[in-house]
Amino acid sequence: MIMPLANSRDKYTQVLWGIKDFQKRFGRFPEGMWLPETAVDTETLEILAQLGIKFTILAPRQARRIRKFAKGARWQDVSEGRVDPTTAYLCTLPSRRSINLFFYDGPISQDLAFGGLLDDGEGFAKRLLSAFSDQRDWPQIVHIATDGETYGHHHRFGDMALAYCLNLIESQNLAKITNYGEYLEKHPPNYAAQIFENSSWSCIHGVERWRDNCGCHSGMHSGWIQAWRKPLRDAMDGLREKLTPLYEAEASKYLKNSWEARNDYIEVLLDRSRESVGTFLEKHTLRVLSHDEKVRTLKLLEMQKNAMFMFTSCGWFFDEISGIETTQVMHYAARAIQLAEESLGISVEKEYLQILEKTASNIPEFENGAKVYEMFVKSATLDLLRVGAHFAISSLFEDYSESAPIYCYTANREVYDRVEAGRLKLALGRARVISNVTWEEEPISYTVLHLGDHNVSGGAKKFMGEEAFCTMKEEIKEAFDKGDTSEVIRRMDKHFGVNHYTLWHLFKDEQRKVLDLVLRPVFEEAEISFRKMYEENYPLMSFLQSLNMPLPKALSAAAAYMINLDLARIFEKEDLNMERLEGLIKEGKRWSIEIDKRTIGFVTTLWLNRIMERLQEQSEDAGLFEKIEKALALLNALSVEPGLWKAQNAYFSVAKKLHPLMKEKGEKGDEVARHWIELFHKLGDRLDVKAV
Repeated sequence: MIMPLANSRDKYTQVLWGIKDFQKRFGRFPEGMWLPETAVDTETLEILAQLGIKFTILAPRQARRIRKFAKGARWQDVSEGRVDPTTAYLCTLPSRRSINLFFYDGPISQDLAFGGLLDDGEGFAKRLLSAFSDQRDWPQIVHIATDGETYGHHHRFGDMALAYCLNLIESQNLAKITNYGEYLEKHPPNYAAQIFENSSWSCIHGVERWRDNCGCHSGMHSGWIQAWRKPLRDAMDGLREKLTPLYEAEASKYLKNSWEARNDYIEVLLDRSRESVGTFLEKHTLRVLSHDEKVRTLKLLEMQKNAMFMFTSCGWFFDEISGIETTQVMHYAARAIQLAEESLGISVEKEYLQILEKTASNIPEFENGAKVYEMFVKSATLDLLRVGAHFAISSLFEDYSESAPIYCYTANREVYDRVEAGRLKLALGRARVISNVTWEEEPISYTVLHLGDHNVSGGAKKFMGEEAFCTMKEEIKEAFDKGDTSEVIRRMDKHFGVNHYTLWHLFKDEQRKVLDLVLRPVFEEAEISFRKMYEENYPLMSFLQSLNMPLPKALSAAAAYMINLDLARIFEKEDLNMERLEGLIKEGKRWSIEIDKRTIGFVTTLWLNRIMERLQEQSEDAGLFEKIEKALALLNALSVEPGLWKAQNAYFSVAKKLHPLMKEKGEKGDEVARHWIELFHKLGDRLDVKAV
């Protein structure tokens, strides 16, 4: 969350959770902490210092003024990014605690993120080194700050440029590679610094980007406005303030100290095993709780977790309230609302939506945030019944064990009957669905009917007892055995009422998996049809070509479908059929087929990675070199470009291991070694490796 916009309690919890998370992952206490968007205020620095954090990193424009530690030294204005970034600064706080500040090099960071600095690792190194100056009389630290995804996502191969840059600097002893902790230990600050309150690195207006229509946006949508940001912030703030006293009042029935328990809840987030949660409850509860009381306690803590998660900074960062980032923070809010209703029996959604109605969408059909919430958030809300419906429907397409993990839930199968009649499938059963997060349990009964293709109809409801379950099961199965599909559906409606589910209600990953299974026979039939059309009309196509007549679209489409399909399949096997590959390439050129470069590029990348791994194990196999080089040459003729990153690394490993040895043998007249060297360099050219 943007820390200056958070209340004191949330700031404290967030810093503490960050520390605990770091300790879990790295086994030591963190010396520094990165603040989201480097957004800072004095209270945040106070909390960092209070909890033992030694330093943080800020943008140069967040420095207000500095003063040297010398008698009579005056404050110097360094606003507008004029602070020298090559040293550390000490910020003394109102509590008399202090924290060290590093202000990163702004111009270099800017060029790295938005310029071409990562195009060349050597140029990158030179630019970093240029930031040192002989005119300074202190040990200088040159450092930059950018988004992590700069290296590879925003700038392809940026990670390689970074690696080359650091290796060059270190190997040639051009500067010492260090970190902030080591620098501080050896070179404590000689300057004091004061910050601009409520400032950040990604909003020139301070922190307005996360609470108002300040004008900062991604630049991707000309004419869009972000007036929705303020009411969204108001909605989230209002929801948090509504939930806080409710949490305090209810949690005090079970917990010794509700806020200390929330601070310590990070231990549960990092380890959700039953043992870990049990230890947490034993430490924080007033007494031994019943199962239902444990569930309510965990729901209250999850409510508080989501009430913090809903302030995640990217929810306000971009241009539109219906964007995935903003709907995600609404999902957190919806979960907090749901947990409040389940654990407290109090609905707070109405007031939240009333404020969201004031948030105007830039997309006319979405209207406002309340409608976005109803369309994309409310419809995705889960409860144990829907998880049970997911389990029931997907059980027709997947073989579950007696105890089936389903993301953060578990479905324990108690009764399961499945019958088939041709394309028709029917599943009836009973299962106990458990939340691994809140420990809530719900026994459910269900029926699912698959009519073929994507036509799935299911019903699920809370288990109402053995007699009701057996009656439902007998009546529906009786209708199915008679082949009376409409009667099956009528009886399902009778027993499950409005609790009706379809493929739409499956979790997305399972939805795709099921639809792949549904579509498989469709594609198989299409292949049979296209292949028959292509092969039976091949002579006619040749005749039309001899007359310089264009192929009819139907025949051209059949040829394109089959050639692309066969090209993709040929790379499923590690040992390529080169003759077949060459034949397919010739066919494609003959009929002027447009190659599906995206699909072929993907499958050839997988093949290349596999065979290069094999080359690492059989690096003296000249035939393998020839095969890879020839395949890449043929792909080049198709203008297909497989991903080379892993292959280049494998090639480099072979080079380090064998190239010096083979070169030495070749110089001594070993013809096999000379042949290997020649093949090795030919393959290097194909892999676009310019130097070894």
